[in-house]
Amino acid sequence: MNGLLETELLQTAARLVVEEGLEYGAAKHRAVKQLKLPARTALPDNESLEAAVREYIALFCADTQPAELAALRDLALVWMDRLQEFQPLIGGAIWHGTATRLSDIYLQLFSDDPKAVEIVLLNQGVDYEATRVSGLQGATDALSIHAWCEGLGEDVGVHLLVNDTLAQRGALQPDSQGRRPRGNAAQLRERMQPDAAS
Repeated sequence: MNGLLETELLQTAARLVVEEGLEYGAAKHRAVKQLKLPARTALPDNESLEAAVREYIALFCADTQPAELAALRDLALVWMDRLQEFQPLIGGAIWHGTATRLSDIYLQLFSDDPKAVEIVLLNQGVDYEATRVSGLQGATDALSIHAWCEGLGEDVGVHLLVNDTLAQRGALQPDSQGRRPRGNAAQLRERMQPDAAS
């Protein structure tokens, strides 16, 4: 793929991520369709798309995105604190700082008994929908809830991915850029400090 075409594909995918809240994979595939490219077009890597998303946010959302990110991080912390016995980790756009009001919250939880999280939610009177998704080490249970986000004034999707305790070992391995891919509540609070580097 030539550089110009790849740039256009990245910009289109970044717009879909920010404006429609699509996940990276879905945004890349939709961008290929929107640009009427062949179905087998090589897709850019996630690091390139993340850079394009940051650029898009800086150009078009600089006045609104920081407050939206802060509101989502606040809500994530509420759920991380409520579920602290399962050693929650947060990753994705909220951890990396590219989340907007359309972003959902994804928490990785760890338990030897996958039903333990469901029991805690039931005891807290929380409605959830259970599905199976790809987790840190193969298929895992995902418990999805709608949680009111005070800072945004609307419901936000919170997805709890319940992993086996052994999956914790690889959960904090650095990504290809040497960054920590996710963090715990204390590390997220550290990122939220005004002087924290992005």
